[in-house]
Amino acid sequence: NRFTNAACLAVAERPGTVYNPLFIFGGSGLGKTHLLHAVGHAVKRSRANASVQYVPAERFTNEMIFAIQHGQTLAFRNKYRNVDVLLIDDVQFLAGKAGTQEEFFYTFNALRDAHKQVVVTADKAPKDIAGLEDRLISRFNQGLVADLQQPDLETRIAILRSRCEQEGAGLRLQDDVLLLLADRIRGNV
Repeated sequence: NRFTNAACLAVAERPGTVYNPLFIFGGSGLGKTHLLHAVGHAVKRSRANASVQYVPAERFTNEMIFAIQHGQTLAFRNKYRNVDVLLIDDVQFLAGKAGTQEEFFYTFNALRDAHKQVVVTADKAPKDIAGLEDRLISRFNQGLVADLQQPDLETRIAILRSRCEQEGAGLRLQDDVLLLLADRIRGNV
């Protein structure tokens, strides 16, 4: 996970110039959305005037449908094509939606051609998302594809210990309790 973290830091420091696009994939609860937001916040901290847009893929789809129904496709395109950094969460939800994938494809190309940053998350690698168009898979693979893995036992214990300290009020769990929790609960950091 250090590699993925380092890639996010590099993108936040130099958006549009390294790892574009950055595609992060991994299981639920491992921090993909957290990393997306961290990239966005870091860009805004270093460049206050930067335009950063975060959107879950499902909302992108719903906004596109609304724009088509209400004759506002130009406004929709301007919203997503005139940003410095576009952060798309859970892109697997575009699978099987040909019209949305086409719009995203052109949005992606417009941003990439303008040297703007695109960061995408999914629960699987691009090639493993059934129903995702080959041209999108190809675009995602042109950048950096990085995965998040479940932390090892020692790291899970350290996370639990840190969380106890953050909660304050003298919360301290015995080492055997931390070990039991870290060993049994693996699905979500």
